Amino acid sequence: MFDIVVIGMGAAGEAVTAAAGALGGSVAAVEKELVGGECAFWACMPSKTLLDVAHRRRVGADLPWKHASDRRDWMISREGIDYPDDASHVGRLPEGTELVRGTARVTGPGSVEVTTADGGPRSLEARSIIVAAGATPVIPPIPGLADAGFWTSRDGTSLRELPSSIVVLGGGPVGVELAQVYARFGAKTTIVEGAPRLLQRDHPNSSRALTEQLEEEGVEVRTGVRAAGVERGGAGRRVSLSDGSTVEGAELLVAVGRRPASLRDLGLEEAGVTLDERGAPPPHDQQLRIADGVFVAGDAAGGLQFTHVADYEGRIAAAAAMGRDARVDLSAVPRTTFTDPETAGVGLTAEEAREKGIDALEVSEDFANTSRGVTVEGARGHLTLVVDRERGVIVGAFAACPGASELIHEYVLAIRAKVPVRFVAETIHAFPTAARAAMFVADEAARQLA
Repeated sequence: MFDIVVIGMGAAGEAVTAAAGALGGSVAAVEKELVGGECAFWACMPSKTLLDVAHRRRVGADLPWKHASDRRDWMISREGIDYPDDASHVGRLPEGTELVRGTARVTGPGSVEVTTADGGPRSLEARSIIVAAGATPVIPPIPGLADAGFWTSRDGTSLRELPSSIVVLGGGPVGVELAQVYARFGAKTTIVEGAPRLLQRDHPNSSRALTEQLEEEGVEVRTGVRAAGVERGGAGRRVSLSDGSTVEGAELLVAVGRRPASLRDLGLEEAGVTLDERGAPPPHDQQLRIADGVFVAGDAAGGLQFTHVADYEGRIAAAAAMGRDARVDLSAVPRTTFTDPETAGVGLTAEEAREKGIDALEVSEDFANTSRGVTVEGARGHLTLVVDRERGVIVGAFAACPGASELIHEYVLAIRAKVPVRFVAETIHAFPTAARAAMFVADEAARQLA
């Protein structure tokens, strides 16, 4: 009898084993593919590695695509092991964890049957089950798409030969990061985004700064139009757009989002879970519980699809399953995109705050005009704070600039702890940093509130 059976060993599943192990718990960890999941092998880690090499190439290093793909392979698998390989992740599993490779199905409360990798059955019993099944790419129903052929993000991060040209459907974080990589290595790159701007969920100033940078680097950015059809032809794939125009590329990357994997085939009904018609679980409580003895974490929980959220929820679910009074608090979740410039945000935009009835003050500074910005050739971006006038606390923070992904965490803490904006303004920040520049934005907000 295990304390926990966790189904899925991506970021959430790995966090479950770490948290349960720290509490002295035993875990049966079921994974049908690779321990580490999407982030480790096909998303976060390979894309950030490729972005790093692309940045060094941009600033003058003579680095071919082979160097980038070789570096990616090493970063993912380490030790010269063939790509991809999860040995480094398996080696970090804590004492008390047993890895079971195969496909899981719940057969009753606390009971899981696994069809193992060698085809044999394995029965597991546990006090609790945690579902951490991850997400799958959204493939839009575009006429001709399947026949023409396309890449998902897995193909987009694992390619060894760079095509001469590529069309990217989707201007979210995955689409813009990979588009910048491809363009910096010389591929003619086009982004097609149906929303009015790139990074639609980010601050408009961030979208503007990134669009300007991408266009400067030769990326064709088409926003406000959607793919209406795809066919073989031209450079390889010809995409007809909703405005009547066309774009072409040797390859076509579909990066329009991901949705939680359907839980329909897991047999969760046998453990008292009611699924909807899409195979999604019911809303969870603050301990991520969806039925007695059954918890969800990460993408399966239906919230924000970030590795850091999956890790956080995995730890909360494990602690709750082990009887601790652990509860989720998603009031301040950072969002980052690792393009050049980096973009980051946490909390509410001014518009979102006002929709919630908050009397919001927004104060912004052009990054190029800051003490840090004038030291960066070609600097562009912004630093923006959103403050609740009544309480004098920060409710949103956004940035596009070098180091934005690190800068944002000061404001994650400020929002979660409800720190008055004047405290940030009065705190000593090193000169000349983007964080210090943001301090002056806080100072201006505090002045306007006085």
